[in-house]
Amino acid sequence: MNISYQLIRSNRKTLSIEIKPDGQVLVRAPRRITKREIDQFLLSKSDWIEKHVRQAAERSAAAPKADILTPDEIRALANEALKDLPDRVRRFAPKVGVSYGGITIRNQKTRWGSCSSKGNLNFNCLLMLAPPEVRDYVVVHELCHRREMNHSPRFWAEVGRVLPDYEVQKAWLKEHGPAIMARMTG
Repeated sequence: MNISYQLIRSNRKTLSIEIKPDGQVLVRAPRRITKREIDQFLLSKSDWIEKHVRQAAERSAAAPKADILTPDEIRALANEALKDLPDRVRRFAPKVGVSYGGITIRNQKTRWGSCSSKGNLNFNCLLMLAPPEVRDYVVVHELCHRREMNHSPRFWAEVGRVLPDYEVQKAWLKEHGPAIMARMTG
């Protein structure tokens, strides 16, 4: 099997595979690993990759085509997010039991949020197109990274402690998120 993929090398310790909403395969790899080792890893995961690429294509084909957001609409979403998301962070940070640094609102094409090692939080203005409970989930997700900078079982247990039904919101984002993101990119 010949798998086409984008490779990102960094100082990480493990290989990971991500299937983008458009079906593109993204591989993150340690700098020291050889191309041959990467290809062998991908071959061992080929069934999983094919399944998820197919699912991404099906979701993309089924997603209603929405209009691309204008710069004014993006600005309005960012302004709305500047009011909404910091309030959610202030409400959930004590429940998670963490502090945080600055909060930045961005218009991103691939991420809903991120948390830096210094505790700075970034959120996508497109979250304003998602239901409030989904925004809560993304905020809690990023705040939980203040405890666990990974997606380990401990991390998910922390998310579940604060939001017991987080899997419903996570599923909503997986199903509807690509169509929202497509409004940014076309």
